[in-house]
Amino acid sequence: MSNRRPRILILTAGFGDGHLQVSSALLHYFHAQQVNQVQIIDLMKEAHPVLNSLFSKVYQMSTFTSQLGFDYYGWSYYMTRDSNPSGPVMRYLNGLVKGKMLETISRFRPDAIINTFPFGVVSERECVHAARTFTVITDYALHSRWIHPDTFGYYVATDEIKDMMVQNYDAAAEKISVTGIPVRPQFYTAAVEAPLRRAAHGTAKGKRILVMAGTFTVFQQLVELIHQLVDQEVCEITVVCGRKQQTYEKLTTLFSGQSQVNIVGYVKNIHDLMAASSCIVTKAGGITLSEAVILKLPIFILSPYGGQERENARYFKTNGMAQISSNVRQLAEQLRDFLGAPTTADRIRGKMAEFHKGAAGERIVNDILKTLQNYQDANHDYELMLRP
Repeated sequence: MSNRRPRILILTAGFGDGHLQVSSALLHYFHAQQVNQVQIIDLMKEAHPVLNSLFSKVYQMSTFTSQLGFDYYGWSYYMTRDSNPSGPVMRYLNGLVKGKMLETISRFRPDAIINTFPFGVVSERECVHAARTFTVITDYALHSRWIHPDTFGYYVATDEIKDMMVQNYDAAAEKISVTGIPVRPQFYTAAVEAPLRRAAHGTAKGKRILVMAGTFTVFQQLVELIHQLVDQEVCEITVVCGRKQQTYEKLTTLFSGQSQVNIVGYVKNIHDLMAASSCIVTKAGGITLSEAVILKLPIFILSPYGGQERENARYFKTNGMAQISSNVRQLAEQLRDFLGAPTTADRIRGKMAEFHKGAAGERIVNDILKTLQNYQDANHDYELMLRP
């Protein structure tokens, strides 16, 4: 038997940054176990770059059309949420990338395949050397597209998702681990320092609102929110514009004389900004919500889009970790009430502390490596020694 380490293939997609961030987090924890032969592949981008670009633009446009009442992404999500995982729609979507996937498997010969995106899954029966297949569900709601025959193990965010998989799809309970959603390790480091950073970087009262500009599909809504909060002089506001250069330039001009308002573009240390904030206004993506839980950062969500974001938002609201608003005025009122009631923040942070399940990425990687160790056979000539 050789001394090689196992080879890991992570399947992802570039529709939003969330799936890529989960893949990056898993990569880090595999490297921490000295498993360095890890390949991350965006199947749709590799197999059909033109079609991938089209799908990406259609997905991005759905956030704007939904504001006009044409929520085609939300409609498609709810229409197919309970559909047959082995039905024609899923077979078609998986078929788009299956050729490229099998080609990659043949070339890389992975010992484990990890899916962080619901399309493009390969079954163990289709792998010529019987790689183990795993799925990491990156939302707080279940959709049938995450369910795939022959998947060896699932990693999910909540007990509710596990129960639904068992009851609605006859999934074996022992194959489903409730781990939470993997996030990058920087957030765990920032979480230790978060209380001190909030006191040191906020206003005199330690109150800072972190606003993710991508939350707002209409620029004027963002401007209106900032004006309402500045007029009340209740806090300091940091707006993260990301790669929206035009938004950054307009806001910088509009609020150049406002010392309370800090406008930033793309930042790599978003974990530091979150750790120094009192709360966050953001979209309800599964990864961002998970990052906020780790940092015990109360969440405010404006008009979540139909589909997984709306379901994520509802789950967090039901469990006392987020507030949802339907318009900017309501959002501003929620923020003012929150900042004026310190006990509210303490209650939300307590809920998040109870909800947090530990370092999900580390737990998932260790479980996968233990599985490979237990099922090692003649087809897998690697050696494993897990680091504590």
